[in-house]
Amino acid sequence: MTVREIRIYGDPVLRTKCAEITEFDEGTSALVADLIETVELPGRAGVAAPQIGVALRAFSYNVDGQVGAILNPRVVETRGEAVPTSEGCLSVPNLWHDALRHPYARVEGVDVDGRPVTLEGEGLFAQMLQHECDHLDGVVYLQRLTPEERRVAMREVRESDWF
Repeated sequence: MTVREIRIYGDPVLRTKCAEITEFDEGTSALVADLIETVELPGRAGVAAPQIGVALRAFSYNVDGQVGAILNPRVVETRGEAVPTSEGCLSVPNLWHDALRHPYARVEGVDVDGRPVTLEGEGLFAQMLQHECDHLDGVVYLQRLTPEERRVAMREVRESDWF
């Protein structure tokens, strides 16, 4: 198990639609272990595989004492109107903006052994589910901002010391 380096906005892997995981082997187990160890650092709610350079459909989470991982997740239900929600991203360091997120989300996928898993929740957990599934589709939260907010955010990205 290893804490993996987070890829930063501009890295092509963050804009790549990830492939389904089809083999549940030692490699898959090692990826899940790395995702969990990486998300367990303070201040992290979720880490998607592309954020550590792996273009596969998997993410780990660490919200309100719930820590785990899900493979091949798909958002199957959202409830409530999408509202501006303060959001940040490890791949877009030190920037927080209001992304449009639904207050409830349900995701279905599988665990490291290929068994069905359902994750659902409200508030921060729902936000994390939507954010991490977006990563697996090559979407960074900046794309969920209103046009005005996105202009501001992109200027901040260009002026940042990490871009």
